[in-house]
Parts: sequence; C-alpha cells; structure tokens
Amino acid sequence: MDNVILIGMPSSGKTTAGRRAAEHLGLPFLDSDALIAKEGGASLPELIERLGAEGFLSLEEGVNAGVRLGGCIFATGGSAVYSERAMAHLKSLGPAVYLKISLETVKRRIPDFASRGVVMRGDLTTLGELFFERTPLYEKYADLTIECDGLTAEETAQRIAAAFRKEKI
Repeated sequence: MDNVILIGMPSSGKTTAGRRAAEHLGLPFLDSDALIAKEGGASLPELIERLGAEGFLSLEEGVNAGVRLGGCIFATGGSAVYSERAMAHLKSLGPAVYLKISLETVKRRIPDFASRGVVMRGDLTTLGELFFERTPLYEKYADLTIECDGLTAEETAQRIAAAFRKEKI
C-alpha cells in the first residue's frame, strides 16, 4: 500500500487532519516534526534557535530523506519542500498531497509564528514573504491539491481519505 505524504504551510492541517485521515483509513500516522524533534533532542523552536535556519533545514533534510514508511499518512514540516533530495525520496514512497490554504487563513491560525517553530531562510521576516516563497514549491511537488480554506480539520481529513479511496493515490 502506498503512503500519503502531506505537504503545505504550517497550520494547513497536515498533523491534525492527517491524523484523522489515518484513522478513517485505518493507517498509521507519522509526523516528521516529531521525528526531527526526537533526532535533535529538543523542540522545533529550540532546534531552530540552537542550529539556525540552515542547520535546522539540514537536520530536517536528513530525517525526511532517510525515513522508511510502510503504508501510512506522513505529515511533513512546512519547510520540507526546500529539499529536493528529501522530496524526491518522499515522493518515491507515495504521492504528495498539498493541503492548500490562503495567506489570510495562515495568519488567522498562527498569530505568533515565531513561537510555533517555523523556520525562516535568508532575509525573510514576514509570514507573507514565507508564504509566497513556499507556495510555488508546494505546487511543484504536489500530486494532488486539496483546497482547505473554510474546512474544519475533520472535513479536510475526510477529503484526504476520500481522495485516497477514490483515486488510490
């Protein structure tokens, strides 16, 4: 059975809706952020502070490029798409499903993104800049896009599960 790889902005529902979709499908759920925290021995905000953006992205790439999956829903961190190597590996394990939300939805869901553990590369300083930098990457890697604006986590989970069942993604 294929895995389902969830990609998208922080707060798009990769973890919350992904966990529920896994329950609907009777599949295990794995979260790359949890694997990164375990590998790094600290929370994501602590790792970003300690390692800096590039050090964190290197750790994330190593975790995602080396993960072994066996029929599960896998939620990536929002920055996973910065690594071509990691995304090539993940897409070899199953289709990438982009949980697409608008910038307005991200801002509403994450009023303080610095405390959330969101990595900002280079000279990016705002959530808007981050959104516009990452959106083309999500679109590039997506095998399927689910429009999630206005949906609850449960509705998003049902769409992920329905797409999996209908299209055997």
